[in-house]
Amino acid sequence: MSLLPYSMSLANCSSLAISLPTVFGAKLLSLEAYPVRNYSKSVSIESNFNHDSLEVTNISVCNVTVTHTHPGQGDTLTTQIWLPVQPQWNERMQAIGGGGWLAGASEYQEPGMAAAVFDGYAAITTDGGVPGDGMSTPWALLSPGNVNLYALQNVASVSLNDAALIGKSVIQSFYGKRPTFSYFSGCSHGGRQGLMLAQRYPTAFDGIAASAPGVNWPNFFVANWFPQQVMNEMKQYPHPCELEALTKAAIKACDPNDGLTDGLISDPDSCHFNPQTLVGTGLNCSATGGPKAISEAAAAVANAAWTGARSSNGSMLWYTLGYEADLTTMMSIASTMCSEGGMCMPGEHNSLFSSWIQQFVKKDEHFDLSSMSRSDYERVFRASVREYESIIGSNFADLSEFRESGGKIITVHGLADETVPYQNTRHYYDAVTALDPEVHDFYRLFESPGLAHCAPGAGAYPAGTFKALVEWVEHGVAPRTLLGKFQRSPQANQTNQQPNETRILCPYPQRARYLGGGSVRFACS
Repeated sequence: MSLLPYSMSLANCSSLAISLPTVFGAKLLSLEAYPVRNYSKSVSIESNFNHDSLEVTNISVCNVTVTHTHPGQGDTLTTQIWLPVQPQWNERMQAIGGGGWLAGASEYQEPGMAAAVFDGYAAITTDGGVPGDGMSTPWALLSPGNVNLYALQNVASVSLNDAALIGKSVIQSFYGKRPTFSYFSGCSHGGRQGLMLAQRYPTAFDGIAASAPGVNWPNFFVANWFPQQVMNEMKQYPHPCELEALTKAAIKACDPNDGLTDGLISDPDSCHFNPQTLVGTGLNCSATGGPKAISEAAAAVANAAWTGARSSNGSMLWYTLGYEADLTTMMSIASTMCSEGGMCMPGEHNSLFSSWIQQFVKKDEHFDLSSMSRSDYERVFRASVREYESIIGSNFADLSEFRESGGKIITVHGLADETVPYQNTRHYYDAVTALDPEVHDFYRLFESPGLAHCAPGAGAYPAGTFKALVEWVEHGVAPRTLLGKFQRSPQANQTNQQPNETRILCPYPQRARYLGGGSVRFACS
């Protein structure tokens, strides 16, 4: 990628030299600009998903902060723009998405901003107009019973387009030229943001890397509470040792289905593991006072985590996680806490899901989640979808305007994702395909066995995702596969695999099949 001569001096980095943008429907409040010299930062793949890790060294940028409001809504939104001076601008813009409830513009997005600038991009991000640490939503309720819908709308969609318009305007003012290509990169909430941009603002970006996207937000946020709901109904909370043993057993049972035993489930559609078959099986739990055998309760919770949230009549409401997902981390959906005596209780569960039910659906931050019957839970699920699908569902399947604008999307989703169910993303992709059978011409989904939520886990991580997107947008080279690299060995090292082994990822619905023979080779079919 050649660097064009759009190099500006940091002497031009001032609020007087950069024009205040104009955004329809918004009132611009302020623009601040100050130079940053010789900035360096280590960037890991966990803080910059879709890209490789790298050492950012000695970059110099003009750091611009723009604040604006939407008259009559009482909001204040912030957009950050980092304009590269060293290295030179490459005539492109890259927006960095958020995570959790963060729209962006926080310390968590700083590594991605730095990495983008190091590659020559003008980088942008927005805070969406809401405070918080990414896990909590202190802004959710204006008062008991009254959701702050303007704030939710800002986070869901409006701030994203505002930031794109502001970023392009500031770039034009600073360099004297608008970006030739504009890209968006995000995972989790950032992945949802990317797909929302393609749906509602189809000309805002030319290329979107939208990984592990939290689409169908009102559906899966309640569905992910289901294992906790099952535990509350039983008033039994299994020890993490039990759920870890059941997960290992499921992986062991389904691992060989793709022809290679490597500790990964590469063909999840062929996996139908019944945890009830292991009830009573002995455990070697290292925890003091841990269980000696797998309980009925543990099997019921694992089944709830793997086979979807269910209504009172047993019908499925929505997808939950895959067999490879870690069920017991704080960020997962079946966490429990146990004393040394072996007594277990609800764990420090993912507050994203509990606060959604309390604040947005019940509109009461003190609502007792443990009091819900199955019928109550079903009503909460339906109310969540009914009230919020049009605001933050981000599941509009007609992407024809984005396709016609020449836009391209790549999504990567790990089959061991412990936060966003991979089948949630499949559901959306299948809906897009149903409307446009030629979806592969502009949008491709890649699934990676063993890959966790926006992090490697035991699976192969495709560090070249964003580069593949750029090749597709600018040179018309569609990615036939992505190359994933293991950051550590798969769980069952039965093929003498090394941590640096690579594996191809195939565009859904194709799957990598082991070709057999002495070397570990796969092909898409």
